[in-house]
Amino acid sequence: MTPNHARRRLAVGAAATLSLLAGTFAAGVPAAQAETVPGGRATLEGTAPEWTSGAADAGATSGTTQVSARVYLAGRDAQGLTAYATAVSDPNSSSFGKYLTPAQAEERFGASPQQVAAVTAWLKSAGLTVTGSDRHYVSVTGDAAAVQKAFATPLHDYRKDGRTFHAPAHAASAPRELADAVLTVTGLDNAPHRAKPQDTLPGPGEGFRNAGPFSTYFGSNTATTLPDAYGGKVPYAIHGYTGRQLRAAYGAGGYTGKGVTVAITDAYASPTMAADAAAYAKRNGDQAYRKGQYSEVLPSAYTSVDDCGASGWYGEESLDVEAVHAVAPDADIVYVGAASCNDPDLLDALNKIVDSRLADIVSNSWGDIEANETSDTAAAYDRTFKLGAIEGIGFYFSSGDDGDEVANTGKKQVDTPANSAWVTAVGGTSLAVGQGDKYQFETGWGVQKSVLAADGKSWTNFPGTFTGGAGGGVSSTVKQPFYQHGVVPDAMAKAGGSTRMRTVPDIAAVADSNTGFLVGQTQSWPDGSVSYDEYRIGGTSLAAPVIAGVQALAQQARHFPIGFANPGIYARYGSPLFHDVTDQPLGAGREIAVARVDFANSTDASGGLTTSVRSLGKDSSLSAVRGYDEVTGVGSPAPGYVASYAFPFFRR
Repeated sequence: MTPNHARRRLAVGAAATLSLLAGTFAAGVPAAQAETVPGGRATLEGTAPEWTSGAADAGATSGTTQVSARVYLAGRDAQGLTAYATAVSDPNSSSFGKYLTPAQAEERFGASPQQVAAVTAWLKSAGLTVTGSDRHYVSVTGDAAAVQKAFATPLHDYRKDGRTFHAPAHAASAPRELADAVLTVTGLDNAPHRAKPQDTLPGPGEGFRNAGPFSTYFGSNTATTLPDAYGGKVPYAIHGYTGRQLRAAYGAGGYTGKGVTVAITDAYASPTMAADAAAYAKRNGDQAYRKGQYSEVLPSAYTSVDDCGASGWYGEESLDVEAVHAVAPDADIVYVGAASCNDPDLLDALNKIVDSRLADIVSNSWGDIEANETSDTAAAYDRTFKLGAIEGIGFYFSSGDDGDEVANTGKKQVDTPANSAWVTAVGGTSLAVGQGDKYQFETGWGVQKSVLAADGKSWTNFPGTFTGGAGGGVSSTVKQPFYQHGVVPDAMAKAGGSTRMRTVPDIAAVADSNTGFLVGQTQSWPDGSVSYDEYRIGGTSLAAPVIAGVQALAQQARHFPIGFANPGIYARYGSPLFHDVTDQPLGAGREIAVARVDFANSTDASGGLTTSVRSLGKDSSLSAVRGYDEVTGVGSPAPGYVASYAFPFFRR
């Protein structure tokens, strides 16, 4: 399976800028939006999507058009929540590690019954029908006329990418007396806002197998019959690393994640996940699951099954669960499935974790490009991440699989929610584990592919074309958080102007499918049979659960929740606790490549074979260099990283 497939990346839209100044985040309101808000109203920031400025205005939306929306609640003390989430995560703060229980968090920062009642009354008075509510939001439906009355903004139709969508013509607003109760409103536009696969992984309807030959460890099997690359013979790609090899590479030592719970969120749920995970562990030498170690929290019903390609999420789930267990074999794993790949359902899954504190660490391998982000939805996600932070829960998101995104979108940009200042963005590497499970080196994950020429004597257009690499770069919407000060070079953080912005990723682990992980899954085959099989996979959707597993080991060492990890990660920057990954770890001018042989039809040799050479350490315009970089962040965990959490606070 190649690494450059479509991703489960969440489409959430871009407008107002978030910043971290003096320890707090502040949302900016464009002057043009503020001018359109009637007197006695408070602007709901980011509710006028930026994409409308580049679309054709087709006029007012019909007043009978039906709209479904969510009004997210700000809670009792929105500014206090931000300040406490910052303090409890900052090792230099006197409040560091003083986490709250879900009940304490709800009592201190949750919406009061009076706020919920007032918001509900306002929405009903405008003619909207309240369809549900919980501690996070009030959901409503109604026609466009009622929506326009409630939020004091006209809805217009816009032509975009050959389709017509409705959206607010300017920022929505709420009555001023409700300004402290309402965070934002989502759903006023109906442009697609849904997650996509990090990698289009094989589902039950589409099986996949690797062809081989393989290496059992990096460099164990040299492709002697294939043409030279970079002046010599290259090894075959590995069959797929196992947990034993990854634990050795990232310094697990004797830690196993005992006493720690890792949650995994994806859309839907593979019906064979528990059986597949058990079979994988048995076949690959991982510790067997004890009773109750793996559990699932699922919605009562699923929606958007066709639009989201539900079965395509099963392989992602297999990868996430099996990678976490391989790295942290004693950690409990709870899979929390969303009802669909749409933002509201993914948020519901995350909120389930926070509301009941189902886990200490949350691994997420989904999202989308920043250009698709709307700041109203980003604000709702950030509130969830902050609530998690004050409870000692850390969220980890894959950084993306298309490098700087130029080849994919024509625009250099980062991915989201990895761009949030409240999550740990996980970048990717190409990993070489040698004989005896010995760590050899890593490059930044970025691959160029060249296929074997027809005469078998050379590589066509060597080194070939870019096929995928770790996502990274500088956000255009999120200002630089305090933990990146003094670590991310100004030349990088200010790449888009004079203001320091959030830079992605924060940390990294193996992601290259050519040095990827072996995963097991029940799949359907062309002959109609259904059976379990294993294949090699990569992507930052591998790196995220690997880092989640490593953090479970670190939390075991600490004997206390790590919570939002970034301040502690950056405090360790520049120390031997990280592998400082570069694109040429063997020395200047020494390029690295592997050979691959694949089934042309993805399942067997009946359709022929394709042979290629994959050059490593070539991630679009991004480079892994000494120090912090936009491919691997501060680097990958080295021996000593996990054990360093046994100390109260590490200072470099």
